[in-house]
This record gives sequence, C-alpha cells and structure tokens, in this order.
Amino acid sequence: MALFFDIAWFETQLDERGLSRASLAAGAGMNEADLALVFKDQRELSAAEVTAFAELLGATPAEIAEHAGISTPVPGDAAGDRLARIETRLAAVEAALARLAR
Repeated sequence: MALFFDIAWFETQLDERGLSRASLAAGAGMNEADLALVFKDQRELSAAEVTAFAELLGATPAEIAEHAGISTPVPGDAAGDRLARIETRLAAVEAALARLAR
C-alpha cells in the first residue's frame, strides 16, 4: 500500500486509456480542484470515488486504494456501495451531458 498518493501510477493508467485528469474527475463526480487536492495528497478519496476510479481505469477498487494512499477506503459489495456506484455513474453521465449542452 502506498503511503502517499502514487501520482505516477495514476498518470500511467490515464495515459494508457487516453484519459485526462478532467475526465477522471468528471467520471467520479468530482470537480478538477478536488481531484488536484487528491493528487497532491491533501484530500482523501471516498469509497464511491475509489469505485468510480476503478471502473474508469479498469482496475479493482483494491488496486486504486493501494495506490491512493494509506487511509483510502476499499469499498465492499454492500448495497450501499452499489448505490454509490450508480450515483457516481449518474453524475458522470450528467456531467457529460452538461458538457455536450455547452
């Protein structure tokens, strides 16, 4: 488990998928300022954000938590986590629609 947020690992994952930090933020229902704080290890990820990162990066939630720092939660399979994943995906869709509407 990484003691601090592993920027290099996340950047590699984004590059391999042709994604930007902005798309990662949108997909997790975050704004870019919050994501910047995560990358600077000044803000922790929530379990829902870990799940969204995992889906976007093709990784497991455990892998995301491993590279996101020592106190990052690993989401379980509880109903609340499924709801959080749905809410995260809905937020990503809404963000994409808002971008298209502009």
